[in-house]
Amino acid sequence: MGLLRIIFVMMIRLLFIFSLLILVYNCRDTSSVRNCQKFKEGFYEFTYQINGIDKKGFFKRFNDLNIDYYDGIIDSSSVRWINDCEFILKKINPKSIQDKDPIHIKIIQTNDTSYIFEYKLAIKKMNTSPIVMRGTAIQTKEF
Repeated sequence: MGLLRIIFVMMIRLLFIFSLLILVYNCRDTSSVRNCQKFKEGFYEFTYQINGIDKKGFFKRFNDLNIDYYDGIIDSSSVRWINDCEFILKKINPKSIQDKDPIHIKIIQTNDTSYIFEYKLAIKKMNTSPIVMRGTAIQTKEF
């Protein structure tokens, strides 16, 4: 009789632990899961501000090449992926000293058709704190 009671108590404990594990697994936060891989290539639209005026631009990304279309300008940058959600953009033909500075972009949130990103200069300037900006890129068919 004592052996059956021990087995019964152990079964109840295992059932409790198993139920607890299922509960913890199902209650995890999946909103922070990013699917950055799907945004390595494609056509995108983004909005930006210059002197308080909202403007719209477009870009194409082909894994290691980014082509921007904004304000009637076409600009190309190389893309060096750090990981699936972070990359460095460096202009291929910079027209000024400021254009030579690479930009670090980090995808911080994704959904089915867009992603929110942060960007800043990839090189830290002496005696300045980095300015981190945010933007949203919306995946489009073409433009």
